[in-house]
Amino acid sequence: MIQKLEYKPRPVQGFKAAGIHSGIKAKGDLLDLALIYCENAGAGAGVFTQNITKAAPVSVTETHLTQATPKAILINSGNANACTGTQGMTDAIQSAKATAEALGIEANEVLIASTGIIGVPMPMNQLLNGIKSISSELSEDGIGKASTAIMTTDTFEKAVSIDIELGGKKGRITGISKGSGMIHPNMATMLGFVMTDMTVDDTYLKELLKKVTSKSFNMISVDGDTSTNDMVLALSSASENAPCIVSDADKAVFDEAFSTVCVELAKLIAKDGEGATKLLECCVSGASTETDAAKAAKSVISSSLVKSAFFGSDANWGRIICAMGYSGSSFTPEKVDLKMVSDKGEIELMKSGAPVPFDEEHALNVLSADTIQILAELNDGDCSATAWGCDLTYEYVKINGEYRS
Repeated sequence: MIQKLEYKPRPVQGFKAAGIHSGIKAKGDLLDLALIYCENAGAGAGVFTQNITKAAPVSVTETHLTQATPKAILINSGNANACTGTQGMTDAIQSAKATAEALGIEANEVLIASTGIIGVPMPMNQLLNGIKSISSELSEDGIGKASTAIMTTDTFEKAVSIDIELGGKKGRITGISKGSGMIHPNMATMLGFVMTDMTVDDTYLKELLKKVTSKSFNMISVDGDTSTNDMVLALSSASENAPCIVSDADKAVFDEAFSTVCVELAKLIAKDGEGATKLLECCVSGASTETDAAKAAKSVISSSLVKSAFFGSDANWGRIICAMGYSGSSFTPEKVDLKMVSDKGEIELMKSGAPVPFDEEHALNVLSADTIQILAELNDGDCSATAWGCDLTYEYVKINGEYRS
């Protein structure tokens, strides 16, 4: 039974964490190095960017996950260690070894994640000194600083915690993530880390993470750019007092809670898109297949024209049906019903593929809200999917035009 959901990084039994300023970021008051540690590790899983130009930390982490059960995750912000050649790979491997030495574990039990500027060598003196310092800062309550340390252009920390009770035993799932620009995952720059003290089978956790990612992190887009560094990692501790996920009933509860954590983290990333003023949620229903629904939904929230229209509170719904049409989804345009909904009301735009007259002032009011739903009913079947994005603003161009400076 799910008992409690909170949008903050609550500690998980068996895990310690920390966040410090190591000097990777020039500004001395900005945290830039995070460490998550689980001495008694249970299981680990990961999903990664599909960009063939992948960062060195991604390659190292993918390899380590095939070799051992992970006990630690080292995350730095401010430098992506991407497109840095053989030196970048050497640096990533060295940082894993240094973390392992500081914690008294094996190097392949350490996972590495980085986020920041691409094509700049990692300042290894700062990083290695930071690793020595952060290992002594680990605490059960350190997850809050860790969630702050992974941020780059994010304007707020992204964290979700859910408590569960199964068979009289209590457990928790906590997830933290970062992402604001270069967000169009295909597994944004996005990183996600999910921890639980509930005992789960390694194979089950890997399958669950892959399944849930396809409906959460892979269904968001800020700017259409798939990062070199995207990854989501899930770790469990082997806690004696927490529930053991074995039965189908237990799995159903855990699946729901795990999925909720990932979906809410994904929505927070979309909401915090660089320069964004509005969260967009596109729900496509009545599709003949889930794939058709997903393609149509993500195409809508990825369209620069759609995103620009929402920035201007312009009910230019032709851009929506256009984006659905080139998405690769199979549907019959003459059957489509389309609405826009916010906490300020709703607008019916299409009925059975034909336009519905609407009041422009009312539409302007509805679209002035900070969260807007786009509801498309295809009337072709019983499948549905939801995607999340944000509006495209002048500020996005300003942020990315001055990113290095």
